[in-house]
Amino acid sequence: MQIHYTVRADGMTDHRARCTVDLEGTTGDAVDLVVPSWVPGSYYIRNYSRGFRDFVARSEPDGRPLDVRPVDKARWRVATGGADHVRVDYTVYGHDLITEGFDLTHEHMFVNAALCLPFVDGELGTSVTLTVEIPSDWKVVTELEEVGPRTYRARTYDELVDSPLDAGVPVVLTIRPSGIPHRISLCGEGGNYDARRLEQDVSKVVGASVALLGDSPLSAYTFFVHLTDVRDGGLEHSASTSCVVDRTCFQPEPSYQRFLSLIAHEYLHLYNVKRIRPKVLGPFDYTQEAYTRQLWWMEGTTDYFTYLVLRRSGLYTIDQFLKQRARTIREYVTTPGRNRISLEDSSLLAWVDYYQPFEETPNQSVSYYTKGDLVSMCLDLEIRHRSETRASLEDVLRTLWNEYGKPGVGLGEDELLPVVNRSTGLDLTSFFDRFVRGTDDLDIASFARLAGLDLAPAPKPPEEKDSPEPGDLGVAVEDSGGLPRVRRSFAGRPAYSAGLTPGDEIVAIDGLRVTFSNLEKTLERYPPGTTAEITVFRRGYLHTVRLVTGVKPPEKYVLAPAASPTELAQRVYEAWVGEKWAPRAVGS
Repeated sequence: MQIHYTVRADGMTDHRARCTVDLEGTTGDAVDLVVPSWVPGSYYIRNYSRGFRDFVARSEPDGRPLDVRPVDKARWRVATGGADHVRVDYTVYGHDLITEGFDLTHEHMFVNAALCLPFVDGELGTSVTLTVEIPSDWKVVTELEEVGPRTYRARTYDELVDSPLDAGVPVVLTIRPSGIPHRISLCGEGGNYDARRLEQDVSKVVGASVALLGDSPLSAYTFFVHLTDVRDGGLEHSASTSCVVDRTCFQPEPSYQRFLSLIAHEYLHLYNVKRIRPKVLGPFDYTQEAYTRQLWWMEGTTDYFTYLVLRRSGLYTIDQFLKQRARTIREYVTTPGRNRISLEDSSLLAWVDYYQPFEETPNQSVSYYTKGDLVSMCLDLEIRHRSETRASLEDVLRTLWNEYGKPGVGLGEDELLPVVNRSTGLDLTSFFDRFVRGTDDLDIASFARLAGLDLAPAPKPPEEKDSPEPGDLGVAVEDSGGLPRVRRSFAGRPAYSAGLTPGDEIVAIDGLRVTFSNLEKTLERYPPGTTAEITVFRRGYLHTVRLVTGVKPPEKYVLAPAASPTELAQRVYEAWVGEKWAPRAVGS
């Protein structure tokens, strides 16, 4: 069967594109067009079919009308009536500038195929072509093969979904790190970026990533950078990434560093997840969940190597690297549910957990990004220590690349640990049993000492040392008409134990009126260990709970050189961060 799609960008005002699917060589009485319910890299059933309407089918070339009707939420069935060539027209709404979005405006048309081009059931492996009809002054940026004027070919539907297309008037920067052409396509109004610096820094990210893995599978690559007012993150593809960022994220420096971490993370995904992948992640079933226990490695380990790449590239100083590690550690240790679920189970349940958080999520779960990152870091330090720096997690990543990524072999659910053991010459079964398959608390301080570092809460700045220590309720609140309404109540902290519940509106403490704006100030009068009577409206009815205020978790942690590290710890540190260990002050 020959499959050709056409997308017309002539509905900019109402954001509704007119699309056509031409099918030549149809057989049988019917053909089904199916809209994906999710896209690779975003593990959440999103039901993209909700924007599809106005289906009309006919045979070609005679134009005879054919019956087309929905069968379920994402499937339309066309009765072919014996026709060899079937044409289906429809419209699809596109006004969603997110990483996996379909967005049609006066400014551009960003196409992720899964959101606007249904696949032909039974033909996922068939080559397809796509033509875009766009204003004459627009240009197209994509890594799809161009086979005609604004016409592109994908070898399979998977490749089509994996190859976003942006048509508009972007600013396109071209760089050649490692001798490979890379485009940075900046789409959107405004943007406080320095083009020259951006080219230099992205080149450093690419160079350090290629050096980490040893080589590159690419002939070309595109960074799609969409500038808007609300950041959405990034979505990885085999030869590109789609990043949606705040247009002012390039300044000041801390914001720009976060942007670079996004770029590095998404770029590393061309290796880890797009080519080093669980078996279930390609070829894809777009109609239902693809379950794997390995997302912690695909995402969390990628996060860990993200910051190593930024350090190795020189884009992060030692202090910046260690401060970032400390921020991630704080996020982990202040998550009450960090030991309620294993990393493997957190990965498996991503479809109903990470992508659909609710009020109880932090109490019953942990992000496989955050914990996966820190488990990977601790695993790396353990390997470097036990092997006396002869091996590292980098060896594991390169083995996976050479044995699974390059040949395109999916990684079985039980194959990761054997690769880790074989790559390092160590038996790390116990580590996996405790921290990957099990729920043991990750003693990060002990692992940090393997690299000559101490982990501790940051000391108070001198100007705050004499300020009163406010008591802790252990809740996150939001403004509800001037009242602090409990959004989350954290397990193990005073409010949770006392029964303060999400949705409660706090109106008074010990009979004195409380507002959203003065809650923090009020708690300064209730140092840790103080009994307090909290009055709340709960579902519209007045209640009172009594609790004893606690100690607030540290605002910051610090990783700093230990007083007397062993010679081996100093060598581990040097191999890890690429700088000789020295007794030096690290800022908080």
